[in-house]
Amino acid sequence: MNKTPNELLNTQKSVDVNGSSFQWDTSKGVFQFEGGDVMLFWIDSAFKVFLDSIEEITGEGTADLVFETAGYRTGLVVSDFYKNKIGDIKKSIEALPNIYVTAGWGKTFIDVNIEKKEAVISISNSWETKVKKAQGSNRMGRFLPGHWAGVFTGLFDTHMWYEIQEDDSKQNIMKIKITETDITPSDNIRDLVQREEQNEIMKLEAMVENRTRELTDLIREISSPIIPVTDHIVVIPLIGKYNELRSKDMLEHTLTSLPQHRAKFVILDLTGIKSIDSEMIDMLNKLVSSARLFGMETLLVGISPELSMEVTKHQYSLGDSTYFRNLKHAIHFAFAKEGMFIQEPNQP
Repeated sequence: MNKTPNELLNTQKSVDVNGSSFQWDTSKGVFQFEGGDVMLFWIDSAFKVFLDSIEEITGEGTADLVFETAGYRTGLVVSDFYKNKIGDIKKSIEALPNIYVTAGWGKTFIDVNIEKKEAVISISNSWETKVKKAQGSNRMGRFLPGHWAGVFTGLFDTHMWYEIQEDDSKQNIMKIKITETDITPSDNIRDLVQREEQNEIMKLEAMVENRTRELTDLIREISSPIIPVTDHIVVIPLIGKYNELRSKDMLEHTLTSLPQHRAKFVILDLTGIKSIDSEMIDMLNKLVSSARLFGMETLLVGISPELSMEVTKHQYSLGDSTYFRNLKHAIHFAFAKEGMFIQEPNQP
């Protein structure tokens, strides 16, 4: 029976490199390293695109934490595998450089003090520095430092963390110090979440502050308009409650704008005032005094019975102003003092 070209090929291959085994079974599409399924990536193209995509979606800060945490957890997997395979911690550490160089993770040197639980890992030609170089990035790699922290956390059975002592993508060299610590990836994740929450809060506060400023400016513009009725008469409607800031704005706006009108009569319309206090009285008296300094007479209108009772109850003084029930009466009065009158249409 004739065999097809594929059947003539040897579908199973096995290679031992530095004590690490590689197996291929092309009939099943399987590639294994140390008995576990693996796959291959081109570092500076396909794998770079993979990492670029993560950074683009999550942002650099979050991506660093993702790589760091993923590195740490894969380090735990590696330490667990070789502790079970070799058994002895010292022998496991001695085997690691050959394992990593064989797997294409770079030339690795480990200087370890088991008693002090400290290690310095020097790596040249690592895949992470190659990716950073291909990206044109000056940021430090986070996967390998996190990974080695995870490896020694598993080997020493205590929390270990890293300090990057050197990371030169141009020379393709990385040096990492691993020491015992209380830091864990979970702590870093919480810190990141808190930082992001704080950033969002700060952004929201800035938006609220800007919006509040815009609304305050708008209120200032519309809350103290000076409305000219004739060349000699202006009306200032007062609406709502006047606190210290609003009273100050009102006075400043009025003092700045009144001289431009050259009016003889200023009518303060209190129809929109529902309650009155000493601060409001003080503002009204200052308005009256300011108008008098400009040679203007002040007329007060729109004082409701309730407002009148409050003024009487608290014995507030509104100076020598003339009072009218409504705006119409005040305007008629001002016209009369100028020797003019308003002729109303005949009633049917």
